[in-house]
Amino acid sequence: AISPLSLARPPPAAPPAGPYAGLRAARRACRAACRREAAFLGGPGAAGPWEAALFGRVLQRADCLQHCLGLRLGVAPSAHRASHAVRRDFEQREPYNYLQVAFFQLKKLDRAVSAAHTFFVANPQHLQMREDIEKYRRMSGVKSDNFRDLEATPHWEAYEAGVQHYHADEYLRAVARLEESLTEALAALEECRALCEGPWEDEEEEEEEEMQPGLYEAIAGTHYIQVLKCRQQCVLEIATKPGRVSATEDFIPSHLDLLQFAYDQVGNQALAAECAASYLLFYPTDEPMLEKMKEYRTELGEDTAFTARESIQHYVQRSLMEKKLIYYAVEHLGGTFNDPDLWTPDELIPENLKEKHSLLMPIRACFSTGPLPFEGIAVTMDSRRMNGTQRVVFDRVLTESECKDLLRLTKAAGEAGDGYRARRSPHTPHERFEGLTVLRAVQLAQNGDVDWRDAKLLLQASEKSRKIIESYFTPGKKLHFSFTHLVCRTAVDEEQEGRMDLSHPVHADNCLLDPEGQECWREPPAYVYRDYSGILYLNDDFQGGGLFFTEMDTVTVTAEVHPKCGRLVAFSSGKENPHGVWAVSRGRRCAIALWYTHSQEHAEQVKDDAGEMDISTSEVDQIPPRNARATSRRQKPGSDRTQHPKELRVRDEF
Repeated sequence: AISPLSLARPPPAAPPAGPYAGLRAARRACRAACRREAAFLGGPGAAGPWEAALFGRVLQRADCLQHCLGLRLGVAPSAHRASHAVRRDFEQREPYNYLQVAFFQLKKLDRAVSAAHTFFVANPQHLQMREDIEKYRRMSGVKSDNFRDLEATPHWEAYEAGVQHYHADEYLRAVARLEESLTEALAALEECRALCEGPWEDEEEEEEEEMQPGLYEAIAGTHYIQVLKCRQQCVLEIATKPGRVSATEDFIPSHLDLLQFAYDQVGNQALAAECAASYLLFYPTDEPMLEKMKEYRTELGEDTAFTARESIQHYVQRSLMEKKLIYYAVEHLGGTFNDPDLWTPDELIPENLKEKHSLLMPIRACFSTGPLPFEGIAVTMDSRRMNGTQRVVFDRVLTESECKDLLRLTKAAGEAGDGYRARRSPHTPHERFEGLTVLRAVQLAQNGDVDWRDAKLLLQASEKSRKIIESYFTPGKKLHFSFTHLVCRTAVDEEQEGRMDLSHPVHADNCLLDPEGQECWREPPAYVYRDYSGILYLNDDFQGGGLFFTEMDTVTVTAEVHPKCGRLVAFSSGKENPHGVWAVSRGRRCAIALWYTHSQEHAEQVKDDAGEMDISTSEVDQIPPRNARATSRRQKPGSDRTQHPKELRVRDEF
């Protein structure tokens, strides 16, 4: 049993492993002991029919596990079985919300601050806790080291530190922390898998297709396959940062991708080749990585053997075997399976399931729309993955070089408050705001202040986005531009300490949001004619600044989108999609904000001295591409996190 008071104590020398560390350890030990014991037991019916022999062993192991857990954790069921609601509260760190109040009343300010910070890390959208932490920061006697995460996971701490060193070109330090993160992540994966064994509560079962009845089917499908599905989902658990509602995509492979490049930079080609070979276990046809392997063979000798890490081989082989069993059960017994991995080989999935679940079809296939109007664009998230309606994320809309050209345009022409009636900080004083409207870009190009090709590229990118969104959401029904705005938000260094506000507060784009009344009033001054919205990101070299969606209450986050070059997020503008932007805490975030309307009378016009030019004119289509040069993903992993050629069966990254 876990006492809430014990959760608030300062962490021991070894980093804590979460509220169920004791249960994980007990289950691992009991499983090992019962496996050893089973080898020496004949069991009832061992000489009889095979069913008796099989189920005798199963019953013996179940009895052994139950007895072992009782000895380690106590005989009371509550000692190691909690309801789904209780587990959910612990996962969301709800006890710390109460603990911070209790410690504050007991005048134990240091513990109150730690409890509040621990809760807030996992619930960054909790507005009341934001205010409480801001008050704590202003109190005398509160030290900066009081703001510590009592539930910090070792692999995430190491991973974030490693990535930070990596982007700072400190490759020796990056290697050390990324190796630590990979080791800790695999250990956390084993702990998560250990918790999958045990009785399966009905309240946790998802609504699935009806499965065949019967004893064998019940054992195979209802229990064993559920255990396998639980184990498969553990990769999402370890890849989900506290405070986020979804996992970082390709979490384990990304470690190897980054390590390969970092080892290569520090001159250790042998370990770089080992990481490359390990990475190829996930994506064996990745051409850039295969080219790197050829380079390593040339440098180290053709006779040099390059083998993948044993831990990664075990991880991949075990995962593939479990997937085979799960897909077989789904094919023959019914049910569904949401594969958590992007790297699962296509040939692993039975043919009839490919069609049934559209697992090998682009996500757009579930919409009654025509094909996208441009080649190479990947639909990486749809409404279902984003926990909402009429939401989608596209990748590869712009190339890296096009993003750089538009970023250069913002530096040359961005003006404080442009588009917001000269308000320098329309949403927060903690960020410097710069904007560039299409009208302003055209005027500057006519005056020779900026390159006319850059202004046309802004038009071209906007028009390309319009065609993509129109084709995806409203095929056959014209979308017009309502407003287009190239905006940058830069964190003001001296204004970030103790900051608790948002870069852009939660709102809806065509109605006035009323979270108390759970309504959104579609009336002025809201832009009631706007039908769809989009954001085309130009960079990701900053902290914070992600887009998030909420429920109507404006505090319950349902999905989050992480910016990167060429990523376009689009959604309907109504009350179904309240959204905001997390604070930009470091660096400069730039994106093209786009709003669309079906009403031609509200279409945006670009005006100059000679008259008017509709920015959706076909002239944009005639602009030749500025940057035809190809880019390689091997240039530096993480600098352009383009998706692998695996745009099928993608999952959300929120």
